[in-house]
Amino acid sequence: MQLKFVTYAALASQAAAECSRAALEEGTAAYLKAQAAGKSDVLTQGSSITYAENDVTVDIAKGIISKPVTVDFSRSIHDTTECSAFVEVSAATNKPPYVLATRLLFTNDKLSGIQSVVAKTGDWVFNATSQLAWASKEKWEPIPEAKRDSRAVLKSGGDLYLDSWGNGSVKAPYGTPCARLEGGMYTGDKKPDANTCHMPEFPKQDPPFWIKNRRYVIDEALGGVAIFHDFPFIDKTRPNGTQAVNFFRVEGGLIRYIHETTVCATKNCGR
Repeated sequence: MQLKFVTYAALASQAAAECSRAALEEGTAAYLKAQAAGKSDVLTQGSSITYAENDVTVDIAKGIISKPVTVDFSRSIHDTTECSAFVEVSAATNKPPYVLATRLLFTNDKLSGIQSVVAKTGDWVFNATSQLAWASKEKWEPIPEAKRDSRAVLKSGGDLYLDSWGNGSVKAPYGTPCARLEGGMYTGDKKPDANTCHMPEFPKQDPPFWIKNRRYVIDEALGGVAIFHDFPFIDKTRPNGTQAVNFFRVEGGLIRYIHETTVCATKNCGR
C-alpha cells in the first residue's frame, strides 16, 4: 500500500549538518548511474533509504529508480549547508520519455533519502524532446567566488517568483535576459536577449493562492536553487496542490533561467 509522503521534517533532519561537495557529487553520480541501469540496490547496499515519487512514499524496489532510464542529459546542484543535492534528468529518448526532478538527502556523507518528481506524457505541457533541446543549450557555469550570491539572495529569488503567482504586487527579480522552460514550453526561443520569464498573476482564489510545503536545495557556486512545492490551482482535481519543482539559475541577484516540472492527475491537469 502506498502512503502519503509526510516525513519531510524527518528527511530534513537527516541533512542537518554540513557535508563535503565531493561527497555530494559522488552520491549524485552514483544516483545517475543507478537510474540509468535501473539498479536501486547499488544505492541501498543493505541500508535504509527513504524513497518517494510525486509526494508518495513507495518501495524503492518498485520505483522508477529500479527501472532503466536513458539519461540523455542531466544537470545537478549541490547544497553543502543542508547536505542535499538536486538532479534534473532529461530522458527524451527513453521509451516512455520522462523528465525527472530529484532531491537527494545525505547523512554523514551517505545517501539517506530520495524524493523524485516523475513527469511523463500527460503531465503539465510535457514535451521531453523540447525540454532536452532547450535545457542542454543553457549555460550554468560555476560563478567566480567573489561574484556569488548568498544563500539568502538565491532563496529569496525563487520565493519571490512563486509568491508573485498569487500576488501581482510582488516583484520577482528577473534579469535580462531571462528564459523559462515550463515542461517543454520555452519562452526564450524568439527573444533570447529579453526577459521572457514574467508570469502574470493567477486568478484570485479563496482562500488566497499560496505555494505551500516548500523544500529547498541551494548551491551558491552555480547560482542554483531548486524548490519542491505543492502547486495549487493548476490541477483542477487537486485543489490543495500537485507536486511540482521550480529550478532557478540566479546571477548577480537576478533570475536567468527557470525550469518547471509539474505532475498532473489528469491529462494536462484538466486544462
